[in-house]
This record gives sequence, structure tokens and C-alpha cells, in this order.
Amino acid sequence: MKKTDIIDFYARLAELNPEPETELAYGNDYQLLVAVVLSAQATDVGVNKATRLLFEEVKSPDQMVALGEEALKQHIKTIGLFNAKAKNVIALSEILVAHYGGEVPQDRDALERLPGVGRKTANVVMNSAFGAETFAVDTHIFRVGNRTGLAPGKTVLAVEKALDKATPAPFRVHAHHWLILHGRYICKARTPECWRCPVEDLCRYKPKSLSPEARKATAKTAKAAKSRKAPALAKKG
Repeated sequence: MKKTDIIDFYARLAELNPEPETELAYGNDYQLLVAVVLSAQATDVGVNKATRLLFEEVKSPDQMVALGEEALKQHIKTIGLFNAKAKNVIALSEILVAHYGGEVPQDRDALERLPGVGRKTANVVMNSAFGAETFAVDTHIFRVGNRTGLAPGKTVLAVEKALDKATPAPFRVHAHHWLILHGRYICKARTPECWRCPVEDLCRYKPKSLSPEARKATAKTAKAAKSRKAPALAKKG
């Protein structure tokens, strides 16, 4: 995608949603960290359901340690891989209490050393909690980056680096959320909704997906053409 098109791409997304936010529910930086750890291979909706009562009771790492692993499992048992996630959340909470005064570190390397925290999770926390210009590449952003031509790459890290290089200053802080939301609700995996996409003309994806109405009309036309053709073939035979 050309530089001028990239600026236009982000400008349109920004106009539609000037202040995008994560869809994970949380009350402070620690709860955000926990929610992001729990969201691996799970939906934000599912995580929010599981953490609604948990976050009413637990607001800090020392409270999580006091809650304990088994009680935590009961709160998050509807989430995939909840056993491993509960173990990691308790372990990272113990580290935060012991080494960071109960605070979430504002450093990606320090975050990545916490149990259950990878580069993507660290990038989300750095961006959402501290306003860092980071790009957490999940399946949605990986798809949007490659499909649109905004930041093509064969690996998650390649797409992240391409986004970091391509995204201009005015859009860097919010780019992460714009791209996730775009991939989640418009540029979907199976059938991207090109007919209502605000950046459709800037995107290199071919062929563009038709609206449900247009698909029905196309199918109806094809069926009618087939019906007209069938008697002609029968007569010829």
C-alpha cells in the first residue's frame, strides 16, 4: 500500500472511531494484564463474563494471591486452558508483589518475563495501559495487514515490524485497536464485508465480497440463465 493510501486508510478509520478502546473489561492496569492473559485463545466476550465477578473481588495482585489458584479456577473455568491460565495468573501476581510493589511494570521485557505473558500480551498492556506505540498482532491484525496490503508478512513478528514501519505518527497509538476492530467486525476471516468497508477502495484484496442482497441477485440471475439453457439443450439432444 502506498504511503498516501496508508494515511488515508488510517484517517478514515479514525474518523469513524476517534478514540478506540479494547473490548476487554477492566478497572486498572493489573486487571487489564490478567484479562489479556486470559484472552489467549478465547473471546473478549467470554473473558468479560468470566472476570465480571472476579474483578469485583480482586483488584490487585496481593488479593489474587490471597484468592488462590483453586478459587481462581472456579471463576475462569468457562475459558479455554483455564487450568494453565490460573497457574500463570497466580505466579505472575506473586512476582508483581515480590518484585514490583504490586504494580504492573511499564517495560515490555519485564512484562514478557512474567508467566503467561508473551510479546502480544505485553504489547497490548503497553498500548492500552501506558499509551505506548506498540502493535499487538493477533489473528485479526495479521489477516488485515496481509489482506489489505497495509503490512504484509509471513509471520506475526514480520507483520508487527511492517506496521511499525508503515504507520505514521498521528495514528500510531490507536492503530492497534483500529485494526483489531476492523478485522473483527468488517474484514472477517471467511467473508469480509467489503460492501460496507470504509477503506475498500484502498485494499488490494480481490475479489471484493458482495453484499447479501447482491449475492442473492447474482444467484437468482445464474439460476434463471441455467433454467433457460436446460430446455435448449434438451431440444438439441
